[in-house]
Parts: sequence; structure tokens; C-alpha cells
Amino acid sequence: MTQSSPSALHTSALTSLPLLARGKVRDNYAVGDDRILMVASDRLSAFDVIMGEPIPGKGELLTQMALFWFEQLGHVCPNHLTGQAPESVVTPEEVPQVQGRSMLVQRLQPVLIEAVVRGYLAGSGWKEYQESQSVCGVPLPAGLSNAAKLPAPIYTPAAKAEMGDHDENITYERTVEMVGEKLAAQIRDTAIRLYQEAAEIALTKGMIIADTKFEFGLTPDGTLVLMDEVLTPDSSRYWPVEGYEAALAAGQNPPSYDKQFVRDWLEQAQVDGQPWNKTAPAPRLPQEVIEKTAAKYREALERLRA
Repeated sequence: MTQSSPSALHTSALTSLPLLARGKVRDNYAVGDDRILMVASDRLSAFDVIMGEPIPGKGELLTQMALFWFEQLGHVCPNHLTGQAPESVVTPEEVPQVQGRSMLVQRLQPVLIEAVVRGYLAGSGWKEYQESQSVCGVPLPAGLSNAAKLPAPIYTPAAKAEMGDHDENITYERTVEMVGEKLAAQIRDTAIRLYQEAAEIALTKGMIIADTKFEFGLTPDGTLVLMDEVLTPDSSRYWPVEGYEAALAAGQNPPSYDKQFVRDWLEQAQVDGQPWNKTAPAPRLPQEVIEKTAAKYREALERLRA
């Protein structure tokens, strides 16, 4: 399945470059042996299942949002952008598949750790806190409620899973075993600082970043580099400031700019008269859900740029 409509790209189909991998959202192509063309499609995944229907404009919005944050946070950590135009490495007829939705980046040695930082109690973290008063093994004070701001951001890493599997929460000690004490500490400290600086910027735009995940790679000389997507609604939980206090007081999830709208619909969806079991194929998304999800992504970028 390739171009689904004039305004949506479900799956890119470049023939001028070798395909390296298709992720849940991005299609990665090799450019020589030192660069990668990352094409952000309009695919949407929820519960680790890729939906059949694309969200028009989503890939472009994700890319523009990542570029915004790479620029804002470049002083904290180098990133994988080359500064070269993605359109320059494809044929003229392939430019429409690439324009506005792609990044031409350095090819790095990926560090197989998802650097997750949480500033608020939400999602799976809230569920775990209710059972153990901790999140991913990090103890927290008693008496916190759903969506509460944590006393300080916490680092809860995960091990990157094979395509189609769930990432697995791991302890910081496990990351030390994986990459060594020095690099593990550098990843943790860099991720927390990136989160803190981004959260401050987002607040000035009327948005709360509840949690996020960063991915890093290493250059041949061992420099740590921020890579992949950064602080998009796909990798982060964004809440508008307005409505947050009311949701907190009611113990509810605040409205969000991420995929929660789709997740909520899927939780109620039925397949052949039975609740969907969260395995492929996914139920067909109604047009209303597609349009509202696209509007959420658009609003998040517009707020950041305001």
C-alpha cells in the first residue's frame, strides 16, 4: 500500500535509494554508508499495531516538530541532522514523497536504550504507582494522584524491542550492564536535562510535557548524539495547560495532543462483535477519528510555533 490519497502517504516507495528498514512510522533509506534519509509517513500505530488508515499531514507535522526541538536543544546535546536538504538525494519524481516530511541524518551506532523521562504521573506509570507506590522501580512519595506533577523528573529507561514487540522497562542498573557506567550516566543526565529545558519552553506556549522518550546514537569517536524523533506527540505526552487543574482535581487524564484520542476509540472498538484484542489487523478508523487526530497534531505544532 503506497500513496493513499493526494494528501496522505501511508508507505513511501523510493527506488533511487536502498531501503534499510520500515518502522511503525518512519521509512529509512541508506544514502551512501554514512547517512540515512528518514521519511516520516502518515502511518499511525497504537498498542504497537499500525493502523490501516493514514493521518493526513501527520508525517510532515512530526518532522517539523522534531526540527523545532533539535534547534531549541542543540546546546544540550549534538543531534544527527546533517543540514543537507533531503530532496537533494532523491530523483525529481520522488521529491513529493520526501518534501517537508524527511530528515537527512548521520548514520550512527544506535544505543539500544529508550531514555524515558517522566515529569508527571500518567498512563502506565499511574497504574504501577497505585500498586507499588513506584514507577519502573523508582520509589515515589505517598498521596500522589493521577496526572500529578512529580517532585522531580524521573528517568525510567526501557530496552528497545524488535519491530512489533513492546519495549521492556529496565532498571538503571541494567543500562549500566548494557553500555557501561559512564555512558549510562551520560544518557540519563542528558535525557533529564533535555526534558527539563523542553518542558520549560513548552510551558511558555501553554503546554505541559508529561513524559517523553529520547533515543541516542554514537559517532565513530564515541560522541553521544540525539537521534530519531524528538519531543513529538508520538514520543511524548502533551497536555494543554488549560483544563489540567480541573482534570487533576477530578483524578482524570487531562486532554492530550498525542494518540490518546485514537487509543480511547480503539478501547471501545469491536471486531466481529467482540472487543478488539489489540493485535493486527486493527479496526478501520472512522473518518471523524482520523480528522480529530490530525487536528490534535496540527494544534500542538501551531502552539509551539506561536
